[in-house]
Amino acid sequence: MQKITLNVNGRSHSVRVDPDTPLLYVLRNDLGLKAAKFACGLEQCGACKVIIDGQAVPSCHITARSVQGKEITTLEGLGTRENLHPLQQAFIDEQAIQCGFCVPGMIISAKALLDRNPNPTDGEIKSALSDNLCRCGVYDRIRRAIKRAAQIAEESSSWKSALSNPSHATSGSTPVSHTDGMVGTLAFTPGIDAWVRINPDETVTVFTGKVELGQHIKTALAMIAAEELEVNLTRIRLVSGDTAQTPNEGYTAGSMSMEFSGNAIRNACAEAKQILLEKAAEKLNTEMENLMVKDGVITDTASGSSLTYGELFGGKRFEVNVMETGFLKAAEEFEIVGRPLYRDDLVAKVLGEPCFVQDLELKNMVHGRVVHPPNYGARLVSVDSGSVMQLPGVIKVVRDGSFLAVIAEREEQAIAAMNQLKASAEWKSGPNLPDQSSLMTSMKSQPHHSYWIKNGTTLEEPPPTMETPSNAAKTLSATYFRPFHMHAAIGPSAGMAQWVDGKMTVWAHNQGPFPLRAAIAQVLGMDGSDIRVIHMDGPGCYGHNGADDAAMDAALLARQVPGRPVSLKWTRKDEHAWEPYGPAMVMDIQSSLDKEGNLLDWNFDVWSCDHSGRPRPDREGGSGLLSAWYLEKPFKPLSKPWSKAPQLGSSRNAEPLYTFPNQRTVNHLLPETPLRVSSHRGLGSYANIFAIESFVDELAHATGADPMEFRLNHLEDERAKAVIQAAAKKSGWEFWKKSKTPDRGMGMGFSMYKNRASYVAVVVDLHVNRGTGQIFMDQAFIACDSGEIVNPDGVANQLEGAFLQSASWTLKEQVSFDREGIISTDWHSYPILRFPDAPRVDVTLLNQPGSAYMGVGEGAMGPIPAAIANAVFDAVGVRLREIPFRPDKVKKTLLLN
Repeated sequence: MQKITLNVNGRSHSVRVDPDTPLLYVLRNDLGLKAAKFACGLEQCGACKVIIDGQAVPSCHITARSVQGKEITTLEGLGTRENLHPLQQAFIDEQAIQCGFCVPGMIISAKALLDRNPNPTDGEIKSALSDNLCRCGVYDRIRRAIKRAAQIAEESSSWKSALSNPSHATSGSTPVSHTDGMVGTLAFTPGIDAWVRINPDETVTVFTGKVELGQHIKTALAMIAAEELEVNLTRIRLVSGDTAQTPNEGYTAGSMSMEFSGNAIRNACAEAKQILLEKAAEKLNTEMENLMVKDGVITDTASGSSLTYGELFGGKRFEVNVMETGFLKAAEEFEIVGRPLYRDDLVAKVLGEPCFVQDLELKNMVHGRVVHPPNYGARLVSVDSGSVMQLPGVIKVVRDGSFLAVIAEREEQAIAAMNQLKASAEWKSGPNLPDQSSLMTSMKSQPHHSYWIKNGTTLEEPPPTMETPSNAAKTLSATYFRPFHMHAAIGPSAGMAQWVDGKMTVWAHNQGPFPLRAAIAQVLGMDGSDIRVIHMDGPGCYGHNGADDAAMDAALLARQVPGRPVSLKWTRKDEHAWEPYGPAMVMDIQSSLDKEGNLLDWNFDVWSCDHSGRPRPDREGGSGLLSAWYLEKPFKPLSKPWSKAPQLGSSRNAEPLYTFPNQRTVNHLLPETPLRVSSHRGLGSYANIFAIESFVDELAHATGADPMEFRLNHLEDERAKAVIQAAAKKSGWEFWKKSKTPDRGMGMGFSMYKNRASYVAVVVDLHVNRGTGQIFMDQAFIACDSGEIVNPDGVANQLEGAFLQSASWTLKEQVSFDREGIISTDWHSYPILRFPDAPRVDVTLLNQPGSAYMGVGEGAMGPIPAAIANAVFDAVGVRLREIPFRPDKVKKTLLLN
């Protein structure tokens, strides 16, 4: 340790550290400046950027010694809550944030750009931020925010210019209706007190088991509560995902938060207001019809007397269930719902205040790191823990079977000890992985369980064989493929745990606090009531990633140092190599046409494994938590009984919404998979819709029909037709077909998520470089009907982010592995879309006042790969059926045609 003096944000700071400590850890752990984030530790993502002598540079490698005497600026040095920097304000105004983990680095890069170039072009913005990654996909909003901060006018291409109410939407609104005690999650937790509490200070606490993952859900739920209770939104205090306080709502997944928690909160708050009115009428000695409510104040219009919610009921419990006595507001009366509102957490995120579980700092906290095996089946033979214990700051080396970890006083000390443990560990390697190049063939040839899905129902009889109709004049067939995909969150998984007097508290950024509590209790042999799981923000979550595993790691280490909180963080390699991936899928489609060009049949076969490995107690003694498999007394992986339920896993959106004759849909469920897999954004919907919508385009061209008209002619659902027409109109579809230019194309994709949720149509405008095979997306147009919209900006934000992430899967992403294990372990070997790749995204929202909430976060993923593939065909006449559409593959396909 030496004394180092650093000039940070205009002030001089003296710290005692090892001078070769990376600047990032000094800023975060010694100076308490948490804005810069560890995300890769490889200078590949930009999340840890700071400005040093005017240049935006990563801080994860540069040493404290090397920056002495230089001017260092972090995000915290740009503005304050009272005086935000123009860039910070612009990021809020443009809502250029989802999870927010990448935002500090984005703003820092933008600040350095504007300091040297106050009037940048779009190209200059994209170039300057080309090494800043955003996994949530809000590049276009960030571009607009930078231009706003630079005061460069731009005609808005966002939803704000396009919000619409289609002619077929519910006219006016539904009549005022009673609350429903069976709606949403109320069926399992009907008590009003589980959802809403009136506080003496005139605030209202609302509880939800759903969690914020960057999808704006906390804002939307608060808006619903404020609307039904008729209080100002600033009075709402939302508590989410805390097993000691909130209702158990399982996982925040499937784009069902509004459907379940939104409806529960709406009904509970409406009933609570009715009870408050009844009590006020009694107290004010007046009739109910004389009462009016405004911002939590109940006034007797006859006498002028009034009572506030807090005066009337503050601190009391309702002690009743929702029993259909309250009245839901009609859509025409809404004052909050349906209007765009800023998330209340954005200011903290643009200022770099501690928001994430990675930023959490508790008294006497220590740091933990896990040494993962070299591959799935490896087992630890020996390790030199003695030499590691001699390293500075090391408290304990933990070995339990093949679970190997270290606990140290400081973060950089834990990292150094982890690296030395890794270097000295001897492992017995597990079975080799199969040859990746033969994955498609092996998936279709291995034993599997096949079942027939018809009209949304799984039939018990064996699936029929595929037969070509006797009157077929032409038969088309194609095979489509989706590889293993990563969640690849910008920040690696992390968790915090503390063991005190036989009880465990865990802070996690996972999707389901209650299921995680049960899974940890099983592994630790504890009663679930002795474990509390508290959700905290984390880097973007797109399904079951490594967050649960990191929380389990933290809990295992916390028992080794009773009383001391353990901050456990994965590395980038840990995240890429050990998270559960989105499963690979193979889809075969065949259809025949008669001599008049009429469609005769539709055959769809999909091969994939189970899509769910989420942590849960398992009757057969299995666990979904990674570290449990490597303990001295290991748990087996979860048992996976056959699941025939439609719209789960690989069957999600396997049936088209179109009125095709003689439909045959068969799901071939594989019992084995070479890589660890689990729930990934949209489950099978992404691949199934890619295949369906690509083949629909092929059928349209085979019949000489316009692809849009072909879709409309095979749909009966008017709302489905409306989104297709809206996307086509916004994109200039008809004009485009009359003015096509070489190597430039436009393609369409459509879906209704799960065949019951949001409708989404996507049109992509792109061009292809024939020489290199590079695909350049120029603009994307999305039309969406997600039912009644609570916060339109939140819906649009999700659609824009879904487009970029789905396009990234489609154009760039594939988990690579060899016989020894995973080899795509950083952002170079697993590339994702960057700023220069991002097109402008234009969103049209078809609001349906008075109709049901329909989730949107996952619903847009499927149409996008099809729209891209169809646009490539329109541009250069080749069909791309195997994801990803990397340039070498496109070039090869062009040469073969």
